[in-house]
Amino acid sequence: MAEILYPIGIQSFVKLREAGFVYVDKTRQVYELARTEGYYFLGRPRRFGKSLLISTLEAYFSGQRELFKGLALEQLEKEWTTYPVLHLDLNTADYSRDDALRAVFNRHLESWESRYGDKYKDRSCEERFLQIIELAYEKTGKKVVILVDEYDKPLLQTFGKDELQEKYRSQLKA
Repeated sequence: MAEILYPIGIQSFVKLREAGFVYVDKTRQVYELARTEGYYFLGRPRRFGKSLLISTLEAYFSGQRELFKGLALEQLEKEWTTYPVLHLDLNTADYSRDDALRAVFNRHLESWESRYGDKYKDRSCEERFLQIIELAYEKTGKKVVILVDEYDKPLLQTFGKDELQEKYRSQLKA
C-alpha cells in the first residue's frame, strides 16, 4: 500500500502537487472565483488555507496546466491563458524595524522591474507599483493579476507600537 502524504504546513500548491501530497480538490471553486472579475478579501482565521489558495491562483493564472492534471480545473478550463502575476507575500520579514515593510516592497518591486522594465525605478514604491502594472499589461497584452498574501502581518507584528503601526498603515494604504 502506498504511503499517504498529508500536507501539514505546506502552503505551496506547486510543492503539494509535485510531491504527491493529499489535496482536497477545490479547483472548481478556484475556476468560478477566477471567472468573476473583481477584488476579493479573504478574512479567514490562521491556518485556514489562504496562502495555499493564493499559491493555487498563482499557478492557475501563470498557466501551469500540468499541476491541475486530474483535478476539476483541468476539465473546466479550455483556454489556459497565461497572465502576468504579481504575488506580494508579506510573510517574509520581521516588521519590528521601521524600514522592514519598505524593504519587502522594494525586493518585490525589483523582481518585477527586472521582468517588466525598470524605467521608473527612481520613483516612490507606490508609483513604481503602478508603473509595473502598466508595463506588464503593455508587454503581455493581458490583464495583470495581483495577489497579496499575509497583508496583515506587518500590523499584527507591531501591535501596541502605535507609531510604527501608523507608518505601516500609511504604506499599505498607498
